[in-house]
Parts: sequence; structure tokens; C-alpha cells
Amino acid sequence: AGETVLVAGLLALAVRGTGSGREGSAAVPVTALVAALAGAVSAGLLSLASEGASYAVFGALAALFAGAAVRAGAGVERAVFAVAATVGGTVLTGFAGRSLGLAPHEAAPLMLLVPALTVLFGARLRRNPAALPVELTGALGALVAVALAVPDAPFLALVLALCGVLAAGAAVRPERRPVAAYLAAALFVLATWVRLAASEVSFPEAYTLPVTVPALVVGFLRRRKDPEASSWTAYGPGLAATLLPSLAVAWTDPEWQRPLLLGVSALVITLLGARYRLQALLLLGGAVLALDGLHELAPYVVQVAGALPRWLPPALAGLLLLVVGATYEQRLRDARRLKDALGRMR
Repeated sequence: AGETVLVAGLLALAVRGTGSGREGSAAVPVTALVAALAGAVSAGLLSLASEGASYAVFGALAALFAGAAVRAGAGVERAVFAVAATVGGTVLTGFAGRSLGLAPHEAAPLMLLVPALTVLFGARLRRNPAALPVELTGALGALVAVALAVPDAPFLALVLALCGVLAAGAAVRPERRPVAAYLAAALFVLATWVRLAASEVSFPEAYTLPVTVPALVVGFLRRRKDPEASSWTAYGPGLAATLLPSLAVAWTDPEWQRPLLLGVSALVITLLGARYRLQALLLLGGAVLALDGLHELAPYVVQVAGALPRWLPPALAGLLLLVVGATYEQRLRDARRLKDALGRMR
């Protein structure tokens, strides 16, 4: 209790110093802030010996830092106070999961409470300098929740989907949309894959195609309305939702039908990407086609390599290096032209 009171006094001194506005007096509030943070860490560690003390100390610290963030002037100090309050809230949710007798993976969804609040506060704060640090701290809390859920696949899928919802909520704001929208799509797709793997689904296409088809239709309508829209935004999530799970299953499928159908589909997608200059289709389709072909040809390559004299593979590798070295400048120009061509695609 004594250290918590000391932290409260140091925070009051730091807040008063930040609001004074006098030049040359920054040393006192900065020193008080650093001392308050160190005292908070010390008080928090000492409180871990008792459950009741842990709740009391971390609850008080979170409230103190939140109050300091409200009272402090706009600047680095307010961001530091807000981040400390967010960390304290995250620790409290972890204590709640332990008190409820939940296993780590069962407590993972509860750990997303503070990240959800940071998304709401970020929308409230808008372009306030403290908004981004608070949201990033909440994102770290979400990463902790994902790590806790890893041992249990169904809970991991649930946590990933909830994180996708939070990212989608952040993407509503224009200043967060470029990053949060892609992150939300990736999290939803990943949650789908994990859920399918946890259910031991052998035909993921039955679940992914009903998602892919509407997503591609929406992407097509968006591109029709806005031809400058990126193909990754319009078609990337829909294609990845089916192609990547199918590729993962094809690599473990002893039959030939799935790899063949996947290869033909990937080839058609690649050709469409090249025809209409759509980067997402070209790269996704080409990557899936290459990996699918590698999986199918690998056994034959191994057999051929085993039948060749042992000196031949190193000799061929040396010859290849010699050819590449002799035509290095030409290969470099080709690589630059390829990069420029891909850059001009949508």
C-alpha cells in the first residue's frame, strides 16, 4: 500500500509538471514519471504473493495511470500514462481468468477485453497522439491471447476470429483502414483454416468455396466501380480462402485428383492475372501452381537424382553458376523489368 501511495504522489507531481508549461522545468516531471513507473513495477511484483493484493494493487495502478492520462497535457507523458493504464488492465484480465479457474487457452478470449476497449478508445480519441500507443498496446495484449490459445485449436480459431472482428472495427476509421483491413482479412482467413484443421475436415473446399465465391463477386463489383482498386483488396482474401487450404491438403493427399484440379485452377487464375494485369491473381495463382507442381514432381526428381552419378549434380550446379555469372547483367536487367511490370499491375 505504501508504494502505491508513493506512486500516486509521483504521478500527481508528474501531471502538475506537465501542465505547468514552463520551460526548463521538464526535469522534475520526467524524473517523477520514471520513478512512478519504476515504483508501479515494484509494487506490482510485490503484490503477486497474494491474489487479493494483486487485484487491489493493479486495479489501483490502472486507475491512477488512467486518471493521470486524463489530467495530463497532450504529449508523450499522456501516451505513457495511457499505455501504463492499458497494461494494468490487461494484467487484471489475466488475474480474472486465473481466479475463475480457467485454463490458459480458456482465458484467452477474456484477455481480448482490454484490446476491445482500446479499439473503442482509439475511435474516441481519433488523431490524439495517445491513440496509436494505446491501440498498439492493446494489439500486444491480443497477441498474448493468441499465444495462450495456441495449445487448443478450437480456442485458437475463436481467438483469431475475435481478433479479426477487432481489426475490422479499427478499419472503420479511415486513418487505420490501410493496415487494419488487410489484418482483419488475414485473421478471418487464418481462423477458418485453423477451425477446419481442428475439425479434421478432408474436403475444405466445401467450406471455403461458399466464402470465396461471394468474396470474388464483391471484389469484381468493387473493381468495376473503382478500376484503380488493388486486386489484392478485391480478390486476394477470396482466392486465399480456398487456394491455400486446398494446397495444404493437397500436399498430404495420396490421390492425384485434388492436386490435378488445384493445379488446373491455379493455372487458370495465373493466366487471368496475366491477361487482365491483376497482380493478386498472377502471384497467388503462380505460387500455388509452382508449389503444387513441386509436390507432384518431387518424387520423380528424387528418383532421377538417385540414378545419376554422384559427380553430376555438383557439376550441373557449377555449370549453372557459371552461366548465371556470365549473364549477370542481363539477368539483373530482366529482374528489374519484371519488378517494373509487376509494379504497374493492379
